[in-house]
Amino acid sequence: MMDEPSVFDYVKSRLMPWKYPRVEIPPPEAEAEPPVRVEPAGRAPEAALEGVGAAGQPPEPAPYSWAPATETGEAPPQALPVADQAPAEAVPAVWPWRALLALALALVAQFALEPHPGRSWMLSAVLYGLAAGLLVWAQLGGEWKTAPLPRDERLPDLLQVRSTPLMLGLILALAAFAAFGGNLFTPLNLTLWGLAIALCLRALWLDHPGQPAWDLRLERLLRRSAWTFHISRRRLALLAVVALIIFFRTYQLEGVPPEMNSDHAEKLLDVLDVLNGQTRIFFPRNTGREFFQFYLTAAVAQLFGTGLSFLSLKIGTVLAGFMALFYIYKLGKEIANAEVALWALAFAGIAFWPNIISRIALRFALYPLFAAPMLYYLLRGLRRSDRNDFILAGIALGLGLHGYSSARILPFVVVVAVALYLLHRQSQGVRRETVLRLGLLAFFALLLFLPLLRFAVENPEAFAYRAFTRLSDWERPLPGPAWQIFLQNLWNAWVMFFWDDGEVWLHSVPHRPALSAVAAALYFIGSVTLLVRYIRRRHWLDLFLLLSVPLLMLPSILSLAFPGENPSLNRTSAAVIPVFLITGLGVHALTKTIRRGLGERSGRPLAWGLAGLLLVFSAAQDYDLVFNQYRTEYARNAWNSSEMGQVIHDFAATAGTLDSAWVIPFPHWVATRLVGFIAGYPGHDYAVFPDQLEFTTEVSGPKLFLLKPEDEEGLLALRRVYPNGWVKVYDAQVENKDFLMYFVPPR
Repeated sequence: MMDEPSVFDYVKSRLMPWKYPRVEIPPPEAEAEPPVRVEPAGRAPEAALEGVGAAGQPPEPAPYSWAPATETGEAPPQALPVADQAPAEAVPAVWPWRALLALALALVAQFALEPHPGRSWMLSAVLYGLAAGLLVWAQLGGEWKTAPLPRDERLPDLLQVRSTPLMLGLILALAAFAAFGGNLFTPLNLTLWGLAIALCLRALWLDHPGQPAWDLRLERLLRRSAWTFHISRRRLALLAVVALIIFFRTYQLEGVPPEMNSDHAEKLLDVLDVLNGQTRIFFPRNTGREFFQFYLTAAVAQLFGTGLSFLSLKIGTVLAGFMALFYIYKLGKEIANAEVALWALAFAGIAFWPNIISRIALRFALYPLFAAPMLYYLLRGLRRSDRNDFILAGIALGLGLHGYSSARILPFVVVVAVALYLLHRQSQGVRRETVLRLGLLAFFALLLFLPLLRFAVENPEAFAYRAFTRLSDWERPLPGPAWQIFLQNLWNAWVMFFWDDGEVWLHSVPHRPALSAVAAALYFIGSVTLLVRYIRRRHWLDLFLLLSVPLLMLPSILSLAFPGENPSLNRTSAAVIPVFLITGLGVHALTKTIRRGLGERSGRPLAWGLAGLLLVFSAAQDYDLVFNQYRTEYARNAWNSSEMGQVIHDFAATAGTLDSAWVIPFPHWVATRLVGFIAGYPGHDYAVFPDQLEFTTEVSGPKLFLLKPEDEEGLLALRRVYPNGWVKVYDAQVENKDFLMYFVPPR
């Protein structure tokens, strides 16, 4: 039995509330009441059975103690008889003025950082500092209410292994590794690889007693004579958020962004190789790329009938974005509750940063696609001490390494997460098992990484080229001391949410904050909340959520040879996961503070109304950023290959053929291979240089040449070879994107 708190315990709890649980002195009328009974962790309360023991005998005295403080520093409320409970409105309303003032200051600070002539960070830094001080004050004073920390579980695991399937799986894995030579997927190596994965899963997967397998649960569901559906207000809110996200992620998908660039041409050529039977593991074109997007796009093109097109690339990456959002929602429930998950999902779903990353149709969306489930299963596995979650995290990590090269930082993120967990008291009693489960995660990640591992062994330079040209002096000397560049890159990346997201128009609105003004302010509030709570509670998860943001941005931060490429929204794209989780925590803390301060009856509509208003303001700005500013900036910088391809397509459908049209290249102009995809001639390069025009005379019939208006050399060459041709200017939809059409009549 634990000792009753002393006066000294009471004084310590008042002087140092961040270190000691809060102790309350019972009122006089409650002095005769028994102490609060605390059930062992993981056991449901048994209040209904109190006073009755086995065979009608009184139960044995149970150990009790004063209830520990919650994350807000308050003691858990004690259950009272219904007749003794005061109505909700009996509690006097206390306006949470510090919390609301902190929100207002943060919003003003961030709106002041929106791009405008002469913008300065100094005033905003002062306002943000005042907002942080108010938040700390409110949190230490008990006004600021945060979401509960997740409750640890300890699932039973006797570390059993089915040795026979494990040995067979390892043998087949070695055979698959050998069969993956030659950089090709074949029926043989895929079969060996799949069987190795299945056998290792069978050997190491833990069947939890009392939990039926998924196939049994499905069978029970299908055998039900009637299904019932319960629609709550929270589910209706979730459906509304999902509908809003679907609109933001699919609206004007064909037109935003409007044009492809040379990177898209490379991707479509790789997809064409897949459709032609070249089943590579690592695609060497354009300095080398992992395989996942090319097989995904090939499947989309076949399934949806969209062919080798920009839209096929977009559909694949938008689907990847939806899957990442699904796991952001699950992560929100894992680290806190359903309300945090809802707000994180809402703000992430409408935000222009992940929306653009999904729409640009390059491999960038694959980074958060696999990082989100990896983080979810890892965090859940650490909380529950469940080996199955570690296995699933390893599978997500292994698959992610086949997606986008930025995912190569994820093993380091896993190690940091587990190290933080082991260094905190939450891991007491399970540290040895956690290390073993980390090895299990690494084993399955390696197993899923096997094809690319074989290629890396055979071609180490090709595998590492892209990363090391940014990290080291492989391509160019470092522009300064490495440590100075790293620290400057770290700072630039850390403040990109509030100040400057970089200069790459392809996947951003250059030189503006990476978040909308509302989202940035809420992210700041959530970050301060986590930092203060970590100082007070020392829970490893709070620290990891804060550190995971720069960790997931390391692929951009480590661009030491090309610091101008940092920050970049593509290489930092997985950081959207913790950023919007922290944002969701900030929104939830705000609404919870208002509800607790004003009471549920008055505070709930005000809290949800304010949060909804913040979401509406953020949605309005995110809409403008994607569908107006980004679209305009992108169209201004990209070349109108779609109009050129359409001109050739129309020419082939009327007077000429697809083989009697050409594009004369010009420096920093259109990618001529893209014209072929749009014209309906996939894989055909329409380029013909001025000194090659003589070869075009062998083609009979009318001819068409497209060239840039500034290309005087090309125009003179055409008039020399085809003096009977005539020129017409194509009036493009975007200013300064006109081009010349040189028609040659048949002989």
